[in-house]
Amino acid sequence: MSNNGLSDKIKGNVSKAKGEIKDQIGNATDNASLQAEGKLDKAKGAIQHKIGEMKDGDK
Repeated sequence: MSNNGLSDKIKGNVSKAKGEIKDQIGNATDNASLQAEGKLDKAKGAIQHKIGEMKDGDK
């Protein structure tokens, strides 16, 4: 496993977690903007994690 792939996977997971928190807080407070920002962070995190898997050759 290369460090580049691992780094992308870690960053992706952090972005997904941060996005989930924003999404849930936005949902709880009826803040559509924060909720949308959270969904965007989750999507970015998923893409970054997938890039890390591709760099490592994971399936």
